[in-house]
Amino acid sequence: MTWSAPVAQAGLPLLAVSAVTPASVVPESTQQAIGYPSLFLLVLIGALVPVIPTGALVSSAAVVAFHQTAPFSLAMVFVTASLAAFLGDAALYWLGRRGMKSRNGSRWLEALRARAPEDRLAQAQERLAAHGVAVLVLSRLVPAGRIPVMLACLLAKWPLRKFSRGNFPACLAWAVTYQLIGILGGSLFDEPWEGVVAAIVLTLVISAVPGVVRRVR
Repeated sequence: MTWSAPVAQAGLPLLAVSAVTPASVVPESTQQAIGYPSLFLLVLIGALVPVIPTGALVSSAAVVAFHQTAPFSLAMVFVTASLAAFLGDAALYWLGRRGMKSRNGSRWLEALRARAPEDRLAQAQERLAAHGVAVLVLSRLVPAGRIPVMLACLLAKWPLRKFSRGNFPACLAWAVTYQLIGILGGSLFDEPWEGVVAAIVLTLVISAVPGVVRRVR
């Protein structure tokens, strides 16, 4: 899998791919040694601070892996992304539980509340009460759905173990979904950078749909 340092384009952190840095310049083993840890770190940070478009990162990584000759590149993207997302969610939930137990709360808990509007939180609580851990899987797949459901779990006083048990398949499903978007983009174009652009555009369109629907309503 071919990577260089993260770059910013249109305000979104992206990863430069082999179309920019030819494999003949940097050995593939070196590129992989840099690329997978970078993906892990960015997805982990994105789970803790929901401002990084982690879905676009995973899709871009899948495009690059699709064009690689090294075996198991796509599998490595899946494992790296899902593990980072799971650990990031677990850390954020643990920090939120600490805030719930504290008399003064915490900045992490306040950040969760700020990103969970009252109407969406109420919907998340209703669905959580009706369907339990299954709601966690859906929340990971729906753009901007993760935080309201996580806060609903905190308010329901779910222990970390129960949350993690439901969140593990959610992170797997999330990684598979965005990786498939990347594979689709990579299969449509011969050049990796074209597939990356297509995957990012598709990811952003999918992320924008729920907001557009809410505004129309």
